[in-house]
Amino acid sequence: MTSLPPTLLPDSTHAQYNWRASARRRRALLLVLVLGQTLAATWLLLAVLPYHGRTWVEVGIAALFALLFTWLSLGFWIAMTGFVLRRLGGDQRSLLRRQDAATLASTPLGRTAVVMPIYHEPVARSLLGLKAIYQSLEASGELQHFDFYILSDSRDADVWLQEQAAWQALRQELGAQSRLFYRRRKLNLNHKSGNIADFLRRWGRDYQYMVVLDADSLMGGDTIVQMVQLMQRHPQVGILQSSPRLLNAQSLFARIQQFANQLYGPLFTTGLAAVQLGEAAFWGHNAILRIRPFMQHCGLRRLPGWGLFKGSVLSHDFVEAAYMGRAGQEVWLEPELHASYEESPPTLSDELTRDRRWAKGNLQHLWLMLFSRRLRLAHRLAFLNGIMGYLASPLWFGFLVLTTVEVARLVLWPINYFPQPNQLFPLWPEWHPTRALALVGFTLILLFVPKLLALADVLISGQRRRYGGALRLCLSVLLESLASALLAPIRMLAHSRYVVEALFNVNLRWAGQNRSGETSWLAAVLDQGIGSLLALSWSAFAYWLQPMFFLWSLPVAVPLVLAAPLFVLFSRIGIGTWLRDRGLLLSPDEHNGNALLDALEQPSSLPDLCERDAFVEAVIHPTTQQLQAGLAHAPRARRQQQELQLLRQRCLEQGPEQLEPAHKQLLAADAQSLRWLHEQVWLSAADSPWGRRLANRIAH
Repeated sequence: MTSLPPTLLPDSTHAQYNWRASARRRRALLLVLVLGQTLAATWLLLAVLPYHGRTWVEVGIAALFALLFTWLSLGFWIAMTGFVLRRLGGDQRSLLRRQDAATLASTPLGRTAVVMPIYHEPVARSLLGLKAIYQSLEASGELQHFDFYILSDSRDADVWLQEQAAWQALRQELGAQSRLFYRRRKLNLNHKSGNIADFLRRWGRDYQYMVVLDADSLMGGDTIVQMVQLMQRHPQVGILQSSPRLLNAQSLFARIQQFANQLYGPLFTTGLAAVQLGEAAFWGHNAILRIRPFMQHCGLRRLPGWGLFKGSVLSHDFVEAAYMGRAGQEVWLEPELHASYEESPPTLSDELTRDRRWAKGNLQHLWLMLFSRRLRLAHRLAFLNGIMGYLASPLWFGFLVLTTVEVARLVLWPINYFPQPNQLFPLWPEWHPTRALALVGFTLILLFVPKLLALADVLISGQRRRYGGALRLCLSVLLESLASALLAPIRMLAHSRYVVEALFNVNLRWAGQNRSGETSWLAAVLDQGIGSLLALSWSAFAYWLQPMFFLWSLPVAVPLVLAAPLFVLFSRIGIGTWLRDRGLLLSPDEHNGNALLDALEQPSSLPDLCERDAFVEAVIHPTTQQLQAGLAHAPRARRQQQELQLLRQRCLEQGPEQLEPAHKQLLAADAQSLRWLHEQVWLSAADSPWGRRLANRIAH
């Protein structure tokens, strides 16, 4: 690798000391605020409880409340920090503000690989997104510093043949034969992290940096160039993470997520970046990595424990950031890097399917948080925060169970005036409705003030028109808040189940994410029926116990009872379109336009190409057959060849629809079989299965 001239190394030890000192001060202040707020709220809860925490049930209620309130308070103060910093013009300690714009723009670039790992993704959408990024970099005038790699782990023959044909078409469309590459692993080990590791073993030494994308990522060329320049100027930085915004939402659920991300996200990411500074987390995509230290220090060993804590690390990104920090490299989150995007799952069902994998991966981090050596405290806390993202749900569920037990004990059993052993004086239960209302109000402040701060931030900065105007913006916030309140209990019950499954090490099927589609009524009822019955039974029991407790249960019970209709409702694209047409749940990218999103809609041969039967195209079309055979295996051993001969003869006589998926994969992966089928199909009779397909292909 080429070393940088001294003029490109502006950071001194003093500058590094300053950000670390700032980080310590900020984290200490955050700790005081969170713990102080939590102690006050827990004291208020104990004052509300009838026995003031002198029974084991009330001790459990108070303990769970304190844990949940701590996590809630942390989010509140991070949002408050973000609001203050944005009103002051930004964080002066951020990486982007260490040099002026002119100095950064004059920084030469290093050689960079842009990599997109894919696994059974919608091929046209993934490659059209990569095309938009390629053209944006080309427009920046810096394309010569970048190469692009599509790294496939797809196992289905129809998918990978489609990927390869679309890759070749995109190379020709862009004139990128020497810059756009495709590689499919034959052996799928360790999922995405193994895919990246395989790329680095093959080509890592050829590049200084690596920009990692997801299949739905979009990034502007100027943003990528700016990220490379920041890495050039700050050689102690190992990972620079942008803050991707959601876009291209169609369904009601996706539009709600997109609106919340674009309105509230800047506050939380600014606050989070201000607390983390050079010890941030890596989110696995829309980020740039310094390849040499990443290869040296971020290899993921198998976990040595038992059950959940044994085997491959599933959620690799936080771990890689922690290993970078352990090696002395800095990891930064930069909220002011714009033109970085991803897409939301289109339905709640798709989000929860993804969360099921993430829950298991994040819970694995408990082992690393406790037993990995020399990790920085900030990265251990990042592990804890990720764990709490899912563990909060069973804690909330446990809190509901204990409060139900407490009410049932007070209603169904005689009051015990001597709950503690050897108690000399009776303990009279007390009820304080005013304190209970104060506690509810205290909690609501933590939940809703960050939303109001984000709303105020937009109104003060004069960006209201980008969200459809002040009135529509306020209505959209109300709509999003209602949706969040409805979805929270559903997520709570689902995440609680996922945590239990993870702790029992239930095996998961790793599949590509759904990027489009709506939820059917049958799927929603089958998925949510048990939870709805459980909520209905709990609510009925609450009504039987005490009407006031029944009313208290409704905000949780009603969404769960109506979970199936909500799944269907939120998945509907028509409702999302109807709201967008009326200026609700708008995002700035929809109001101002987005060049990257517009590029996805430009005419291209890829969508038509991807609608065809990829296996049939690989057999019939001469150019496609030549490409696919060139990427397939060389001739195999004699025993395997005998099996392949039988399969291709069967395929020729009966047609491809008679093949099992596994047999189709064997033929599609064998170069000799593809060539033989191509020759025989063009000689087949007109009334044969392949003859009819050939005639239909020629006609079109």
